[in-house]
Amino acid sequence: MTRPPRPLTRPGPPASPPAISLGLADPAREARLLARIVETISAGLDLEEILQGIAALITETTQTDVCFVYLLDETGERLVLRGATPPFHRMAGQVELKMGEGVSGWVAAHGRPAVIVEDKLSDQRYKHIPALGREDLTSMASVPIRGKPHRLVGVLNVHTRQRRAFTDADVQLLGWMAGLMAGGIENARLHRMLAQREAAMERFAERIVLAQETERRRLAGEIHDGISQRVVSLSFHLSAAADAVVTAPDVAAREIAEAQLLAEAALDETRFAIAGLHPPVLDDLGLAASLESLARSIPQLEVHADACPCELPPHVATSVYRIAQEALQNVVKHADARTARLRLLTHGDTITLEIEDDGKGFAPGTQSASPNQTGPAGYGLPGMRERAELLGGTLEVQSYPGQGTLLRLRFPANN
Repeated sequence: MTRPPRPLTRPGPPASPPAISLGLADPAREARLLARIVETISAGLDLEEILQGIAALITETTQTDVCFVYLLDETGERLVLRGATPPFHRMAGQVELKMGEGVSGWVAAHGRPAVIVEDKLSDQRYKHIPALGREDLTSMASVPIRGKPHRLVGVLNVHTRQRRAFTDADVQLLGWMAGLMAGGIENARLHRMLAQREAAMERFAERIVLAQETERRRLAGEIHDGISQRVVSLSFHLSAAADAVVTAPDVAAREIAEAQLLAEAALDETRFAIAGLHPPVLDDLGLAASLESLARSIPQLEVHADACPCELPPHVATSVYRIAQEALQNVVKHADARTARLRLLTHGDTITLEIEDDGKGFAPGTQSASPNQTGPAGYGLPGMRERAELLGGTLEVQSYPGQGTLLRLRFPANN
């Protein structure tokens, strides 16, 4: 008996590799993972070391190939790569994404996880980042890192070279690990902020001592060369008037008139010296009116002031006034400007001071390497920035050649 011939079939496309799940079904393994994460977070307070250690732990535990940790910057508008597995850890601080940009930006903007199993180039959310220079990563899962109360801290990504389907359980596990990370990240950030505040206070204390000595020398010079000389001359004129009051009344009258002029000049110089130590207008009128008065007191520059009244502690109001005073003096000295604008604004719990001029500006090339040290030398920015740090705020300077300069101070209202 002959067998019937086999039907001819065409070979189909090769089957995709089986999907692999990373879920941890073993409670004992979950407990070990929890202990290792807590140990990594508790090992120190250096943010980069914590993130790099957690990234390595996550890739090992989840059997993925690469882990990236993006953190939200202070403005809440950009994600910055702060931790990654080697060799990408060297790119920490150098890769940024806008909110909504790329898969990480989408996760941050929407507050939801995202999974790409394959063909990532066809996903509209995907964005190639040349600085990372890798296209051999096939699958990825991205989850938001949330602190309390549900505050977005950043985004956690894991990638694999082999095709991998990330299940709901896998995404929940990554979210759980991200939640554990959030507390450690916020603690490290608070520690860094406190360290920076302490360093700023130490620098500021040194500057205060130097400023006190400089101020004492300035006042001594003003008193010796100005006020004391006028008082000596005043004494001579009064003595001459006393000698002539009976025998030469006209001479006595002239001497008294000269003495009156000297007394007025000495009084003006005394008031000027006192104002240099502490602006009395702050006590009389408050910060907003004082800033408007400051704007009117600069004859070399037309300053338009728009200051919103706000109640601040005296030391805070004095610091803001001094920053505005120094900034306007910089405009007069360096900017070759015709007009400037001073604004004091309140928005929620944040107060903003802006001083903008139409001067010559300066090129970004004249700035120092640090983004927090913007501006050419001689602009007095270190002292202003230290005042801003002591207020718990930030000082930004934006400038372009021929387009003027904008100085912006932001600080919390509840100082």
